[in-house]
Amino acid sequence: MTSELAEISEKVASRERLTLDDGVRLFACRDLAALGALANADRERRFGDLTFFNRNTHVNATNVCEASCIFCSFARLKTGDQGAYTMAVEEAVGRVRALRGELITEVHIVNGLNPDLPWNYYLELLSAIRAERPDIHIKAFTAVEIHYFAEKYGMSYERVLRELMAAGLGSLPGGGAEIFHPRARKKLCDDKVDADGWLEVHRVAHRLGLRSNCTMLFGSIETVEERVDHMIRLRELQDETGGFQTFIPLRFHHENNRLRKLREPTAADTLRTYAVSRLMLDNIDHVKAYWVMLGLPLAQLSLDFGVDDIDGTVREERIYHMAGAHTPQELGRRAIIELIREAGRVPVERDTLYNIVAEA
Repeated sequence: MTSELAEISEKVASRERLTLDDGVRLFACRDLAALGALANADRERRFGDLTFFNRNTHVNATNVCEASCIFCSFARLKTGDQGAYTMAVEEAVGRVRALRGELITEVHIVNGLNPDLPWNYYLELLSAIRAERPDIHIKAFTAVEIHYFAEKYGMSYERVLRELMAAGLGSLPGGGAEIFHPRARKKLCDDKVDADGWLEVHRVAHRLGLRSNCTMLFGSIETVEERVDHMIRLRELQDETGGFQTFIPLRFHHENNRLRKLREPTAADTLRTYAVSRLMLDNIDHVKAYWVMLGLPLAQLSLDFGVDDIDGTVREERIYHMAGAHTPQELGRRAIIELIREAGRVPVERDTLYNIVAEA
């Protein structure tokens, strides 16, 4: 262990919580291999070689979005713009119906903030998917969307969530967190819910018994200090509610958006971010590498840098592919298992709530 990591290593070994200064020092550590080893030791203390995945499908029902986030390549500002689309409920359900007879355990739904849709559209969407496949867990709507629904339709967060739950909502994805610090958030996404609102949506969801994920967009204009601040805010809410299952660092992609002149994060910065995440977020069980956004080789390598989850089969992902991702649109179960085994890990199929489906 290098001298620059020795003190932090002692804190990790004694389960002493790391501070903002500790996190900044970890990001500054030049010995990437030693940092990865420290994060990997914590990962293996929790899960050994087990690496989780699930069989899921994505439905992005509309990309029409009032927000104008400068990093986004997916959204179109209004209906009728080139590339804008909104699926009818039956069309969206058809994406699930097409998988009839296949074992999938989760449908993941994230949309734009579409001003043209009535509240009932979202309730019908969930109800129809539940009727089509009552065996599938529906993970849907980011905190940004929940906040938008509350403001647009004149409801509290609790009422929005209760009505969605009655229609079939099972958990929340973690998107829309981006970077919490107001300096970066003002530049990146000034016209959508702020950090306090994002956290409050998840606080209410956890109180109602919903589990959720949490994310951080990294590698655009944020500072290292702002990344660590973001992690600490998530950690504080987890202390309060215990409702976060998984942390997912999301790597910035620059194609087809207003930040295209920026360099994308390097592989080293990406792996360092995963390792620091594992060490800072001592109270969140899982750290996930979203292979769609990373690419398969880097996703494999991340399993030695604190990551224990590699997401799932995905199927027809749009958000990152519209930002220039060149990964496949989906991976079959066998391909994911091989990916994990080639990294020297043990594949474990889970459902959305981390119940074990099968050890492959």
